[in-house]
Amino acid sequence: MSPEQCHTDTETCAQQIAERIGPELRVAAPLGLGKPHDLLNALYRLTKADTSRSLSLYTALSLTRPRPAPGLEERFVAPFAERHFGADAVDPEYAIDQALNRLPSNVAVHEFYMQSGALLRSGSAQRNYISQNYTHVARDLAVQDINLLVQLVARRETAEGVRYSLSCNPDLTLDFIDRVVQSGKPRPLCVAVVHPDLPYISGHAEVQQDYFDIELCTDRAPPLFAVPRQAIDSVEYALGMHASALVRDGGCLQIGIGALSDALVYGLRWRQEDNTQWRRALVALDPRGSTHALAARMGGLAPLRTGLYGASEMVMDGFMHLQRAGILKRRAWDSMWQERAAAAGRMPPDAPGGHYLRGAFFLGSRELYRWLGELEASDPDALDMCRVSNVNQLYGDHQMLASLQRRGARFFNTCMMATLLGSAVSDGLEDGSVVSGVGGQYNFVAMAQELSEGRSVLMLRSTRQGRGGVETNIRWNYGHTTIPRHLRDLFVTEYGVADLRGKTDSECVEAMLSIADARFIDALCAEAKAHGKLAADFQVPERWRNNRPEQLQEALAPWRSKGQLPPFPFGSDFTEVEQRLLPALNWLKTRSVTWRGKAEIARAALAPGAPVSGEDEALERMGLARPASMVDRIQQRLLRAALRQAAPGSTESVHQQ
Repeated sequence: MSPEQCHTDTETCAQQIAERIGPELRVAAPLGLGKPHDLLNALYRLTKADTSRSLSLYTALSLTRPRPAPGLEERFVAPFAERHFGADAVDPEYAIDQALNRLPSNVAVHEFYMQSGALLRSGSAQRNYISQNYTHVARDLAVQDINLLVQLVARRETAEGVRYSLSCNPDLTLDFIDRVVQSGKPRPLCVAVVHPDLPYISGHAEVQQDYFDIELCTDRAPPLFAVPRQAIDSVEYALGMHASALVRDGGCLQIGIGALSDALVYGLRWRQEDNTQWRRALVALDPRGSTHALAARMGGLAPLRTGLYGASEMVMDGFMHLQRAGILKRRAWDSMWQERAAAAGRMPPDAPGGHYLRGAFFLGSRELYRWLGELEASDPDALDMCRVSNVNQLYGDHQMLASLQRRGARFFNTCMMATLLGSAVSDGLEDGSVVSGVGGQYNFVAMAQELSEGRSVLMLRSTRQGRGGVETNIRWNYGHTTIPRHLRDLFVTEYGVADLRGKTDSECVEAMLSIADARFIDALCAEAKAHGKLAADFQVPERWRNNRPEQLQEALAPWRSKGQLPPFPFGSDFTEVEQRLLPALNWLKTRSVTWRGKAEIARAALAPGAPVSGEDEALERMGLARPASMVDRIQQRLLRAALRQAAPGSTESVHQQ
């Protein structure tokens, strides 16, 4: 059966939806990429214009283009954003209004996961946030009397008729609709918004044409949101190197998004493609052999011959790079006898029907979206996009099969802070402010505890730049916890790996101290002793005092000088001139948060030093080659100083690495 209505105009479609449902819209929309911004904006505008109407939106990760602050940031970001996202890109208007605290009183937006740090100052976002494990969202949504579901889809004409693919977001839609139907409640009005550039993913992501009540397919669609590729610095490279030694050949891999995950992917690729140099770099980073000992016990140092199976809530660029490097290739089958045969080494490598990557949603670069489309065309069995309840938990009738598929699993996630006793802070602050959300992190940490060979690996930088200077991310205690200490497992910083599973409290404290920045070890040690968690006569081993940024720089210097640790190992969305500007702008940003840093900026501006290569091109890119006002001249002087301070080879440049 075809949808009841097929529309080609967004405004008309929105008006008819509003008239059909009535004055109270209770809308569910996918997280991330799967939101149809044009349709949501039309419904939002209708509600804003008529106070007799109301709109309650249940969603997550509302993606918006960056909104730079006036000044140098705007000069850099605005041209880049227009080029990267497209001049005709569309942001969700409710998300912009929410960030600016100007949502109308008849609109409520409930998210279970936010863009990291983007809504810390939004009162409505903080009040309306719903704290949930990813796997519980469909359950909790089913009782919210949702009357409208809108979703971006891919469309395909087949001999049997039109088929839709939920493509980037089969994660919650399928579970949610099933829950509603099972409860006996009315099925919400389901609207498919067709996007021509969304990769068509078959298999579990496909639905019949009559799954949706309304189809909206316009002449032109805004470009898909593409995440800019990030730079990786020396701290992140070191962390990724340690983490990459924890991965077991033939195992299962889960990773998220961000620079730390990119560094892990790079480390795995380096281990595979240039094993000798990877080993030498790891020895330089791990002179006391702690990571090597863990690698021998639970990971590996050799190339990954059998390869890995990916089972991750999020499919991101890293999986594409791992597949291209011949690492992501171990296939799994949704049949117990086939999977047992595969585990025993009896399954032929060319046996049909197996997949080597399973995910619940995807988000990344345009290159990733193209790769997914090519994968569907060349090897449709390779990727299985499916329900998050399949990916993020073992419970249910698939438990035995999922456990076998995920043998040797390593679940890598990031956190903001960790305590000496092994709890992790990933999503919020101790005053109750929500930075992002729990998402699926707890799911994967708990799953690692249930799998016989599974391990949870939480990655974090040992320090961060605070308002008062450098602060430690390893604390004695913190007033908010995402992962409780009774689920403690593996933590990784740039200084190594702490294995906390099954350890006593004092052993955990010692392990976490061993991967902390040396500048904070004595204070942390004293606090642990004061609370009785370390013996009074405990002495900090001298080797831990080498956990310093300068030691890290020295260890990686040979490979950085050879260009083996580039800032953008997977390519960049920034031009060469913009890549030169980034360290300079970061130099200004990090120093502008403290009085000491501001004084440093002032000194550099008064005595900027000799010009550096590419300075004129950088000023031209920022529109400051010919300053027209006093403000422009001040900005030009600040930028010149920053370019010279952050230039490759300068003292400041080395310190920043």
